[in-house]
Amino acid sequence: MVYFPVDIEKAIARECKRRGYSEKTIKSYTYCINYFLKFTNKPLNKISKKDVRLFLENLSEKDMAGNTMNVYHMAIRFLFQDVLDKKIWINIKYSKIPKKLPLVLTKEEVKKLFNAINNKKHRLMIRLMYAAGLRVSELLNLKINDLEISKSYGYVRKGKGDKDRIFIIADALKDDLTKLIGSKKLNELEYLFTNNKKTKYNISTPRMIIKKATGEAGINKKISCHTLRHSFATHLIENGYSIAEVQALLGHKSPETTFVYVHTASPNMIKVKSPLDNLQ
Repeated sequence: MVYFPVDIEKAIARECKRRGYSEKTIKSYTYCINYFLKFTNKPLNKISKKDVRLFLENLSEKDMAGNTMNVYHMAIRFLFQDVLDKKIWINIKYSKIPKKLPLVLTKEEVKKLFNAINNKKHRLMIRLMYAAGLRVSELLNLKINDLEISKSYGYVRKGKGDKDRIFIIADALKDDLTKLIGSKKLNELEYLFTNNKKTKYNISTPRMIIKKATGEAGINKKISCHTLRHSFATHLIENGYSIAEVQALLGHKSPETTFVYVHTASPNMIKVKSPLDNLQ
């Protein structure tokens, strides 16, 4: 007999936390499931596979993006299979997500961006994010004992997918990082980057730093924190490193995810000559 919880939102949150899902995922799944239940206007024990299909078809008719539809689909599957333990087979193919090449900065644009940041600690934050290919959340969650500066590497603890990985520490940042840590005079468990109140920076801080620096540097691109991670990977490919090496540093599950950076790399790295040149 299938158990139907009285408070579905609490049940969703409880199962998500048990599986180690992030707060962002919990909020997304809760929103999507509530939207689905409102659409069906039926009690949980009366919902069928047909209701799911009608709901997804309705989203499709609204020209909803493929990746957004996939989130709804995954949330509904999670509700029935994981929360309710109800055997309802939803055999619907996921929508295709248009493949778009990520926005990257040229090496010169990266230099301009750094030079436009006057605050030393802010500049160090942004330089480290690029130099190590860190996600913004990974940067802000770094603690002093995560860094092995003398050995040129550090650790990302519980990154995306709740996984740990090693990241590289650029030689150019070692002195600044050592000085920053030395100035704290506190325990090793302290966050590496803290504000004037000695608390971890909010995610909005690096976003505002980059937005301001982009304008002052005269870069006509819509840059985000993640643009630096894309640029890190692309520049490594341009510098001759392999897909496998870049994949490990980014923490990607499969090489296919990393392979996109081959397409964003500068054409200068491509050694193949056009056959037209041999016709001259």
